[in-house]
Amino acid sequence: MNAPLRRVGVVVIVLFGLLFANLNRIQAYKADEYRTSDYNGRVQVAKYDRKRGNIEAGGTAVAVSKETDGELKYLRSYPGDAKYAHVLGYEPVNGAATGLERSENDFLAGTSDQLIVNRLRDMVTGDRTAGGNVLLTLSGRAQDTAYDELRNNKRGASKGAAIAVDPRTGAVQALVSMPSFDPNTLASHDTGEASAEYNKLEQDAGRPLRNRALAEVLPPGSTFKIVVAAAALENGIGKDTNIPAGASYTPPTSGEAITNAVPSICPQSQVTLMKAVTDSCNTGFAKLGVQLGPDVIKEKARQFGFEQEDLTVGRLGEGGHAVEASRTGTMENPEGGADPAALAQSSIGQRDVRMTPLEGAMIAAAVANNGSQMRPYLVRQLLAPDRTTVYDTADPRELRRPISGQVAADLRDMMVSVVENGTGRNARISGYTVGGKTGTAQSAPDRADHGWFIGFALDSGGNPISAVCVVLEEAGSGGSAEAARIAGQIMRAAIAEPGGR
Repeated sequence: MNAPLRRVGVVVIVLFGLLFANLNRIQAYKADEYRTSDYNGRVQVAKYDRKRGNIEAGGTAVAVSKETDGELKYLRSYPGDAKYAHVLGYEPVNGAATGLERSENDFLAGTSDQLIVNRLRDMVTGDRTAGGNVLLTLSGRAQDTAYDELRNNKRGASKGAAIAVDPRTGAVQALVSMPSFDPNTLASHDTGEASAEYNKLEQDAGRPLRNRALAEVLPPGSTFKIVVAAAALENGIGKDTNIPAGASYTPPTSGEAITNAVPSICPQSQVTLMKAVTDSCNTGFAKLGVQLGPDVIKEKARQFGFEQEDLTVGRLGEGGHAVEASRTGTMENPEGGADPAALAQSSIGQRDVRMTPLEGAMIAAAVANNGSQMRPYLVRQLLAPDRTTVYDTADPRELRRPISGQVAADLRDMMVSVVENGTGRNARISGYTVGGKTGTAQSAPDRADHGWFIGFALDSGGNPISAVCVVLEEAGSGGSAEAARIAGQIMRAAIAEPGGR
């Protein structure tokens, strides 16, 4: 009997030991996680006991907290409804916040170390420390224009995105994704209503919760020719150098011919690089890409920002919205050598090339800014509850320098020619120099083409004011022309009201 009892006793002691160890693990290592969990009801009540700070754009509060008579004392509200949804995200009662509401949560909630002086002062006065205020770089006028133009585009496209940045600083002037959503319903204190609305949005085939400006990667079509043109300029080809062209080109190893959008585009055997960009000559760029080779094309794309995994847009260099990496895809055959067919298609922005709208805007911004690509950011200033400055983004940072000043100047000339003489005429702005590149990208055999435009606006002194990218998904014929028109309207609005830097 003694042996079995001893075994049972040992088992009980071991179980008590494990229980004691787990209890200590929870108290020592998991306490903060459980205490701050979004699903902890007591935490929720405490969180809503403090007024959350405003998020402001263009001098207007676009996220505020309103006092209520309920157990949760403040209701998060978004006066702009769907217009700023993909910038702000939302702050739900149940679940985790998204967007800037998440990345700036500690400051907005008043729990940030940056507000410790305010909390110490309020301990003396007995006040409840309110959250701090986040001021954005957005231009209210540019944001309004981007939202209205995308929603009412003349091609009837229901999906798309637009983003504009200040090329000199990287400050985001506008960011809109379509379709959008109303974050007010997701922040409702009626958790059943909020949950039902979230499930509805999640199941929507249009994916309205997706931030297309930063996270959607699509074939960029002819906008990618700017990257290929930059590689050519760095490899002995000038803007006035003749390159092979023609009405049709069938790459070696491929039975599929590459043609131009219409027969009147570069039917001659040779055209200048300037003419190839202006008229968007597919055959010229397909042959040029094969001539340059995959290593040159992929390296130049990488220098512009393709394949970059860790970019975020929020506070300058300190988190925010995650950005999906743009990709060049495979241009080699299984043996590792160049695949001419894949390379030719990739050089006109098809095949496996994928780009975010942000990357398109950053390419245009680097060209406009003499080859310097600035780090994009959305948060320009943090203010304490008493409106004193806690953080100021007065020192913009260069992200990379993909091209020299001379290459940038040549690309500017070619992109200006696109707007003045080529496919981008809809982007023209009276009194300003506008450059750009249109793109039409095949999506799938059973779907209409995407329409793209990337571009920039310069003042009379040649100083860059705005760089923009607009994409209209499945817009079909005329989609790139409509994207150019919308881009021109957004840049015009940014000129009138540049936004915060």
